Amino acid sequence: MKGKIAFKEIAQKGFFSFQWSIFILAASIVGPLSVGAAFNLNQVETAALMQRSFFVMGLGTLIQVYFGHKLLIPEGPAGLWWGVFLIFAGLSSTMNIDKYSTLRSLEMGLMFGGVLFIMLAISGLMNKIKKIFTPLVTGTYLLLLIAQLSGSFIKGILGIGYLRADVDPKVAVLAIITLIITAIFSKSKNSNLRSFSILYGIFIGWILFYIFGVTKETSYEAVDLFSIPKILAFGVPEFQFSVVLVSLITALLLLSNLIASVEIIKKVINDKEEANFNRSGFIMGINHIIAGMFSTVGFVPVSSSAAFIETTGIKGKRPFILGSFIILLMSFFPIITIFFASLPVPVGYATVFIAFANLIGLSIKEYMSAGLDENNLFIISVSLFIGMGSMFIPSAALKSLPSFLLSILNNGLILGVLACIFIEQALNKKTKNN
Repeated sequence: MKGKIAFKEIAQKGFFSFQWSIFILAASIVGPLSVGAAFNLNQVETAALMQRSFFVMGLGTLIQVYFGHKLLIPEGPAGLWWGVFLIFAGLSSTMNIDKYSTLRSLEMGLMFGGVLFIMLAISGLMNKIKKIFTPLVTGTYLLLLIAQLSGSFIKGILGIGYLRADVDPKVAVLAIITLIITAIFSKSKNSNLRSFSILYGIFIGWILFYIFGVTKETSYEAVDLFSIPKILAFGVPEFQFSVVLVSLITALLLLSNLIASVEIIKKVINDKEEANFNRSGFIMGINHIIAGMFSTVGFVPVSSSAAFIETTGIKGKRPFILGSFIILLMSFFPIITIFFASLPVPVGYATVFIAFANLIGLSIKEYMSAGLDENNLFIISVSLFIGMGSMFIPSAALKSLPSFLLSILNNGLILGVLACIFIEQALNKKTKNN
């Protein structure tokens, strides 16, 4: 009898662990795939990127749960970091910069972001520095980020550059169907459908693309059965001022993500102990440096795990740790990652379209929380005008400028956010003096 009970408990924990691994996997597949497509990486390079992403994600989650926030919060590709990678992929293309040079610069940017987190955690300044990033700044950042990303998403869904250089009607129709299905699932009253909407969308979209013959061939012949994720896969990190600046801004904005994720999960599991944000921020810095070393996008605690915990009722730490370890273990088997790397890129864009579109709603909420008085409307208007306007400046028109100025003036995200910070701080100072 005791043996049966023990077996039942082991089987239950095993199933819970499997559910955690599926949830973590669903949040991590599309990011590396889209980055690989944006930088025109071949299938082997994209599979290697996904392998390294699984490794960093699994390792980072385990480091946080043992030494950081110690909560049931998996690490996942940060939407903001993912967006930064896509933006610089576009800039490197329009400015004829070697894509591997840009990727090496992004390695450096992640490491700088990690060092910043560590410095803020050690000095205890995390909450103070966060005050600069007001709702107006965060809202402006999110809107400008989506403004720069929207083109990549629409092109991806329309199949431009997937199988042919122009719009592919068959691919576009299938991708739009996938988008609609994912959107319906994400708004479903059924909590299981809602929590795994992206995973279900990927599964259905992939099948549709296969049935209609618009998937790319995948070769498993030269794939190693076992390999260790490579460090500095794109080469030795390079310093590029604009990349480092955007990376530091992104890192600071992610402080709110860390704080929100921790607070949300603590409420869900009814944890009354006061959170140590300096400790979790320090580990977040370590994880960013690891991400830079392994040439992946940056990772952050995934707050959507709160919905998963509420839906499944899985509040034990062991299944979570084992689920994270499964993801880490998968990273040593390239045959698994090349399978996920064969996911059609339009399906990837279609399944996360709604999630990224929701950032517009978040930006509006940020603006509303600040209050839309005359001063704030002035700051928003000028910042967005500067940021969006600079996105349309041809790269050729800036070639005579110094390289560090060229990379800033050609990046509407940087200009708009800096304008917002400076104008808001100047007006606040003026108000205080009066």
